Amino acid sequence: MADSQRPEDRLNTPGDRTGFHRRRRLRFNEETFGQFAEWIARFMGSPRFLLWMTIFVISWVVLNLIGRWRHWDPYPFILLNLAFSTQASYSAPLILLAQNRQEARDKASLDDDRRVNAQSRADMDYLAREIATLRSNVGDMATRDFVRSELRDQLRELLFELEHGNNSEEDTEGPATESGP
Repeated sequence: MADSQRPEDRLNTPGDRTGFHRRRRLRFNEETFGQFAEWIARFMGSPRFLLWMTIFVISWVVLNLIGRWRHWDPYPFILLNLAFSTQASYSAPLILLAQNRQEARDKASLDDDRRVNAQSRADMDYLAREIATLRSNVGDMATRDFVRSELRDQLRELLFELEHGNNSEEDTEGPATESGP
C-alpha cells in the first residue's frame, strides 16, 4: 500500500504537505501563438480591417440612435467604448509580440548578413593577395615582345657569326692546306 501512494503523500519525501496540489502550467506552442499574433497584427493593419471596423461603428451608432427597437447602448455609447478598450488591451500586446518576433528575425538576418559579409571580405582579401602575387610573378616573367627581341638579337648574332665566322675559317684553313704536303 505504501508503494501505491504518491511521493508527495509519503512522510519520508520532502515536499508540499499543505493539501493543495500545484496546478500544472498551461502549455502552448509559442511558435503557433506567435504566428497568430503576427496574423492579428497584419489583419489589424490592413485597409480591410479599417473598412469593417468603420462599418461596424457606423452601424452601431445608427442602430442605437434611430433604431426602432430598444436602444442597448444609449448616446454616450459606453458599451462601444468598452468594446474598443477591450480590443485595444488585447491588440496592443499582440502587435508588440509580432514586432518582437519581427525584430528577432531581423536581428538573425542581420547577424547572418554580417557573417556572410565577413566571409566575403576575407575571400576578397585572399583573392587580392593572390592577384598581387600573380602580378608580381608575371612582372618577373619575360613578355612575348621581350622574348621575340631577344631571339632576334640572338639570331642576328648567329647570322653575323656565320657570315664572319666562315670568312675567318676560310682564311685559317687556306694557309693550313697550302702549307701541307
